[in-house]
Amino acid sequence: MMREMVSEADQLIAESFESFYRRSWHQIHKAVAIGVSNSDLATEAVNEAMVRAYERWGEVSGYENPEGWVYRVAMNWARSWLRRLRYRSTLDIPDPGVDDTDITDPRVVKAVRSLSFHHREVVIARFVLDLSEAQMAEALGIPRGTVKSRLHRALETLKEELA
Repeated sequence: MMREMVSEADQLIAESFESFYRRSWHQIHKAVAIGVSNSDLATEAVNEAMVRAYERWGEVSGYENPEGWVYRVAMNWARSWLRRLRYRSTLDIPDPGVDDTDITDPRVVKAVRSLSFHHREVVIARFVLDLSEAQMAEALGIPRGTVKSRLHRALETLKEELA
């Protein structure tokens, strides 16, 4: 009897996570790919973040914004990977581009990529993932005021770049 209850609970968790995965993977991948300027790295980062989400699905599924949590974990994982790569090599990391974005103006893509990591992160969270300031603060683990100031500075930089 207990074994059947565990199996049913495990099945419900798996079904809940599978629905989340199918609904969210592509959008999160797009956001991370823009953020790190590398679709392959984004794929690895999002997959790693999804594994971590699945391992903690009981907790993560209760968050107001589990997509934001996965985005944050994926971006942190990718940033750590890039940092380790830079330490190991003096070669520039190639930019293979991102082919699956909805951004069609190459000037916008170039301008977003020129932002600092933290500014790019909030712009992507706001305009690709459509997160509110409160959701961005929660997802990125920073105060709401920091989100506001980073977003403001990033948008000012983009205005100047695209003027």
